[in-house]
Amino acid sequence: MRRATAPALTAATLAVVLAAAGSTVPAAATGAPADDPRPVMFVGNNWDGTATVVDAATHEPIATVDTIPDRHRRMVEILTRPDALAFHLAITAAIGEGHAQYADDMYTTHDGRLLAVSRPSFADVVGIDLASGDIVWRFPMEGYRSDHMGVSPDGERLLVSDSTANKVHELNIRTGAKTGEFPSGDSPHENNYTADGSRVFHASIGRVYTPVDRPVLRQPFDTLKGEQYFQIVRTDGLAVEQRWDMGRELEEAGYPGMASAVRPMALAPDERYVYLQVSFFHGWIEFDTQAPDADTSRTYDGEPAVGAVTRVVDLPKRTTEPRERYVLDSAHHGLAIDPAGTTLCAAGTMDGYAAIIDRETGEHRLVEVGEKPYWSTTGVDDDECWVSVSGTDQVVVIDYDTAERIATIVVGDHPQRVREGVVADDVLTAWR
Repeated sequence: MRRATAPALTAATLAVVLAAAGSTVPAAATGAPADDPRPVMFVGNNWDGTATVVDAATHEPIATVDTIPDRHRRMVEILTRPDALAFHLAITAAIGEGHAQYADDMYTTHDGRLLAVSRPSFADVVGIDLASGDIVWRFPMEGYRSDHMGVSPDGERLLVSDSTANKVHELNIRTGAKTGEFPSGDSPHENNYTADGSRVFHASIGRVYTPVDRPVLRQPFDTLKGEQYFQIVRTDGLAVEQRWDMGRELEEAGYPGMASAVRPMALAPDERYVYLQVSFFHGWIEFDTQAPDADTSRTYDGEPAVGAVTRVVDLPKRTTEPRERYVLDSAHHGLAIDPAGTTLCAAGTMDGYAAIIDRETGEHRLVEVGEKPYWSTTGVDDDECWVSVSGTDQVVVIDYDTAERIATIVVGDHPQRVREGVVADDVLTAWR
């Protein structure tokens, strides 16, 4: 196990270093070509308002990017708008567990020069120049909170979930200009592009911050949670192609009383099967989006809503906390699959472990990671699963094949999303 202790550099520190060194102007400013960008992993430290940049090969931190350099200006705007202030305080008290949320999700451009970051407490997405640390564009939400994002395979389109407007915006990642939108349910959440970029697998999780968490009297409780959908969207025209209520699908598969809210998901390489976590469930679900024996009597937008639950697999439940104390209804929150499609990696949020799971047999091996693991994703190395452990401010890297801990990386306050990215070579030089 390796614990990274390299000092982090803030954007302000980087500017001082550049000025003192009398560096030449980076290629980003001159337009000169740069070497191929270096693959890295970005860790969003949600309560800090920073993103830790980690070398994907050595697991050593390289730098820390300030995701809220405009904090003072944003707070002045919020304090002068009673509606915005009310939502800001509500997000802090409920969803943020007493903390503002400053860095939820993030993606880099393919040239490694810009980082797009969603900032829930500021209800926006910003594009940050990685060389200077400056914000080069900002897109405010129509509602009062931003959340998960998604980036197209070509690196040009950015999706961002607008939590209270019940829609997802499509942006040009380089300019922040809006290019489209599609509808969602309450609290739109995950956005996952298919490999060819033609479709998006999306889910809305409902009002996870409500105190109404028991499965009795299911219909009134679902009503209070709002509309919770799992849907497939065509990127050409951003039309919803299929939509399911996963609670209903689970009930028809013989599992009544389970939640409809689909949390993190992982697409199999064939993109037919999708693996899901749902609220309050300590385990995972396999859903066949093309099930031939599905109930085709139901339709969405005039077309048969094919699809069926094919497996529901429990993982060990260790927590003794009541459902009302689950973090935003999340028993488990974080699910990844290796590129070969043979192994799943699940973050057991309320149970303190990561589970490495054989996709075919369902057999699992547990890796103790610490308090509140909150996300899992496959690293640049296809053999690695990166798990954020938000309760201890660390990221744990696990080998898919052996289920052994490879590294433990110290990051900022409350790491959540971990994303693969790239950084341009001249930007790295400037950081050094």
